[in-house]
Amino acid sequence: MWRTYACGMETGTSRNAGRTTGQPAARPTGRPTGHAADEPVWIGLPPGLLRMRRLLLVVWLGSLTIGTALLSGLLAGPGWAAFALLPLAVLLWGWPMLGRNWRSWRYAERADDLLISRGVLWRKETVVPYGRMQLVEVTSGPVERHFGLASVQLHTAAAATDARITGLDPAEAERLRDRLTELGEARSAGL
Repeated sequence: MWRTYACGMETGTSRNAGRTTGQPAARPTGRPTGHAADEPVWIGLPPGLLRMRRLLLVVWLGSLTIGTALLSGLLAGPGWAAFALLPLAVLLWGWPMLGRNWRSWRYAERADDLLISRGVLWRKETVVPYGRMQLVEVTSGPVERHFGLASVQLHTAAAATDARITGLDPAEAERLRDRLTELGEARSAGL
């Protein structure tokens, strides 16, 4: 299920201005339509990305916790098996951090550019003008395919402005690729 935000979080709080709008958040629509250019419609990432990242966290750190407990317990004695608490603590800390990171990722399509916003402590917002796009790729590795996810990679003339949107539904990734390619060709024709 996709989440679309009119101007901020679901509670109607604007992330940009830090004030309450007093209106409920927009209902999920799947794609932005008919909004003013100064009020972008933010689209959050699907929950499948969060499930995939949390599963990988549990698999890797859970295995490390068990391996550390067994090896240190067998080789150095039961007292040393307490070192297995370190990866377990990282797992317990990482679980909510992955949720916060997932909620921070969002993107918005505007008339002339694509906005990508991410980050919890250090927020980063990337603006990619459609006329500057040279290549739009859709990729999906084996783990992403298993969870039904794909990524959109945007390449521009300047390597520093290349952007990536991870964890999209494959149909949405292809729709976004086609739309961005079409808009990029239309905008670059005028240069």
